[in-house]
Amino acid sequence: MNIYIAFLRGINVGGQKKIKMADLRTSLEKAGFKNVQTYIQSGNLVILSESTDLALLQKNIYNVILKDFGYEVPILILSARVLSEVLEAIPFKEAEEKNLYFAMLHEFPDEELAREFNALEFQNEDFELIGKCVYLNCRKGAGNAKLNNNLIERKLKVTATTRNLRTMKKMIELAS
Repeated sequence: MNIYIAFLRGINVGGQKKIKMADLRTSLEKAGFKNVQTYIQSGNLVILSESTDLALLQKNIYNVILKDFGYEVPILILSARVLSEVLEAIPFKEAEEKNLYFAMLHEFPDEELAREFNALEFQNEDFELIGKCVYLNCRKGAGNAKLNNNLIERKLKVTATTRNLRTMKKMIELAS
């Protein structure tokens, strides 16, 4: 069995796409996923699967959510190893942990769009695009940040989902 971490984009945020985590666990287990664990209400899952095909796993979870809850929800699945590598690459070593966020991209952005994105500047916000992750240091807090998930998606023309450092660490812990 393989252990994966799945991030669902945009559920239970601002009253949108409400899904109870207990109901989601039940639906995914009925669909064949093993030992489904959830963390908080914003769509963070640890799943066991015999499959190694991440695209197929994403599609299967997407289809379960669409069938059982009626929502189209982008899904990003990573291994604990890949998630650990994301955390090891944090470029803001002196930042306060509470200010660190990670916008994980579903695919690599176009090189020209990435160059244009990297040229942007935001007051009280540091960011760096490394691979398929935009590392964010929101010095005045994420609630006050101009560079949010929607802007990242618009500028890079890719689907992204953002989590804070505490959630990222917890997901690795749950997958261990």
